[in-house]
Amino acid sequence: MTEKNNALSRGLRFVRTNILLMSAISVVVIIPCFWHRHIEAGDLPSHTFNAWLATLVQQGRAPGLYIAPQWYNILFDLLLLYSVKLFGFVAGPKIIAAISVLTFFWGVFSFVAAASERPPWLLAPCIAMLAYGYTFNMGFFNYYLSMGLACFGLAILWKQPQRSDWLAAIFIFAFATFAHPIGPLWFAGTLAFIAVRKKIRWPWRLILPTAIIAVFLAAHLYLENWSDFEFSWPEKPFYVFNGLDQFVLYSARYRFVAYALLAIFIFWLASEYFQRREAPIFSNPFFLSAELYLLAFCVTSLLPQNVRGGPYSAWIGLLVSRLTIISAIFALCILSSLRPSKPVAIATLACSLFFFALLYRDTATLNRLEAHAESLTSALPFGTRVIPTLTSPLDSRIQFVHHIVDRACIGHCFTYSNYEPSSGQFHVHVSPVSPLISYSARDAQEMEAGNYIVRASDPPFVDIYQCHPTDFTVLCARALASGEKTGAPESSFNN
Repeated sequence: MTEKNNALSRGLRFVRTNILLMSAISVVVIIPCFWHRHIEAGDLPSHTFNAWLATLVQQGRAPGLYIAPQWYNILFDLLLLYSVKLFGFVAGPKIIAAISVLTFFWGVFSFVAAASERPPWLLAPCIAMLAYGYTFNMGFFNYYLSMGLACFGLAILWKQPQRSDWLAAIFIFAFATFAHPIGPLWFAGTLAFIAVRKKIRWPWRLILPTAIIAVFLAAHLYLENWSDFEFSWPEKPFYVFNGLDQFVLYSARYRFVAYALLAIFIFWLASEYFQRREAPIFSNPFFLSAELYLLAFCVTSLLPQNVRGGPYSAWIGLLVSRLTIISAIFALCILSSLRPSKPVAIATLACSLFFFALLYRDTATLNRLEAHAESLTSALPFGTRVIPTLTSPLDSRIQFVHHIVDRACIGHCFTYSNYEPSSGQFHVHVSPVSPLISYSARDAQEMEAGNYIVRASDPPFVDIYQCHPTDFTVLCARALASGEKTGAPESSFNN
């Protein structure tokens, strides 16, 4: 293979050949970023609020806050900061979120194409659903970007890379590291696994995944029996976190999407088997993708959901729920290695239409919640410290709806309990003397959970909480006095 036929050259030729189709798909894929006034995606309002804090720090108007030099968990926040400066706090987040979606969508598309040796056009609806799945709606955008970039890197290096491919992959690896460390770790780990696997013959090849699973099993036992770390395990059985959980979002209705996709995929595999009984059934790309999927599934099932190094440090949360996106990507590689099927394409398109109809309805409801929050915060004097104690409906997997108040506060108030500065994991940090944001990550968590009792030494707070027994978008506000507990007062639901 010559440099003229490297992965980058092949990719550019593919883009030139399919530019109109790719452009049309890209326009359709980013529609959910613009169909409401605000993108409702978990942590995104918090990122936007911290972009505002960063602008105040640069103007010298945020005492006790400062911007710390950081080499990870920063890419999305930097893009967002410059975007809101140029386009404002409504359009700016939409533009960067749309760029992130396209990065993830085409990154996954490229990797699946490289792994299965065919472009996964028929799986485009599934990739679009994954792009707007759990990770997007939880607002883990640095992680989300790192995974999309890692997919591009894997696609470039998957098959007989040349020198220019390695240079491009190193460049992508650096950008992915700026976004989040998990993406580059997956990137490097997958490449290392493939490199070692190539040197081992069957059946000794099975030793490699077995050894990796054994290492993670040992780590699981260590955490469970001897570690001093604080941690918690997933509440649901391990088999739930198989990749389809990425499609279960705001209510139990999304489970129908996951079940339908599972049925479609089983039908596709069975159809492939029975139609090719007289010939070799599955290809080498199929078996490699299946091996990687099973390995990712087993490793993920052995990890804790939440980990904290000490009582005063921030949690590293929802690890299992995040990492199932890797299993979902490998599952797409398996399916793309099968022969195309028109009935499957029609069924997956129908699933995606139902999925996005649900998503439109639920995010419209959250936009209504944010409108109520904006109405409350706009009446507050500038500089008011706010603690939101909002919760999601019981059947929703998407937490962090309280961050909606963070974005509503921009230009008006400060969310004293915002977790980003006190966590030390983002570019805006807080000092102990700050009057604007809590210095203690643990206190901030207790405040938003409704478990914090106000101390006499605390500054004045305003609690924003849900105050209607059936409509969770209706909000009220009250000033908190010393000795009072954050959260809705018991009398608020009796009116």
